[in-house]
Amino acid sequence: MLSNDRRPPSVPRSALADTLLERLTGTYAGAADPVRARAMTAYMKDVAPFLGIPTPLRRELSKAVTKDTPRPAEADCAALALRCWGLPEREYHYFAVDYLRRHVSRCSSGLLPAVRHLITTVPWWDTVDLLAAHTVGPLVAADPATAAVTVTVTDEWIGDEDLWLVRTALLHQLRYKSATDTDRLFGYCRRQAGHPDFFVRKAIGWCLREYAKTDPDAVRAFVEAERGSLSPLSVREALKNL
Repeated sequence: MLSNDRRPPSVPRSALADTLLERLTGTYAGAADPVRARAMTAYMKDVAPFLGIPTPLRRELSKAVTKDTPRPAEADCAALALRCWGLPEREYHYFAVDYLRRHVSRCSSGLLPAVRHLITTVPWWDTVDLLAAHTVGPLVAADPATAAVTVTVTDEWIGDEDLWLVRTALLHQLRYKSATDTDRLFGYCRRQAGHPDFFVRKAIGWCLREYAKTDPDAVRAFVEAERGSLSPLSVREALKNL
């Protein structure tokens, strides 16, 4: 299930994506608020420009965009997401993330090259974290080949130079609960325990804290054993609810 190609993925042809993009750009542009857009852009550290559409309104508009459209195939999901990412305003990226989350069960690990592009292009926590837990996680869990291979795509990503791929690898099991692969969870945390970036150290604590809801004793034991290598931030986050 290795899908670590660094080349930009090609955009599949998709009549459904054509329809959705035409509706989306018309609908969102009509709701733009330049004053709110400046505040939203500043809040997100200028990672991308915004149209200025508040979340509740954006979700209502998205429902209108997708109304009466057929369920997508994997190629439709890839085409829509990649084309949304080609638009500058962040709300279009949010639409793509929400669409993938809604239809991830219709996709396979063949979507991962496209998702990798989304994670590493205009990256920030607002899109990366949702893609990790709600797209990468389900795709990895549902892949029938996962049990038959010793190296998965997240095993590649955890050692990548891109901190957002590392964060994704750490967070992709957030919703697995008792199905968590603890060897990978603890192994990933151990491997990146000394990472210098805040977002990686925070992710280590977050994934441990989440798994502690399932097996608190295992997390306590891991943190105690690795306390010398884990950052104070990671330890504090991991033990926050214990």
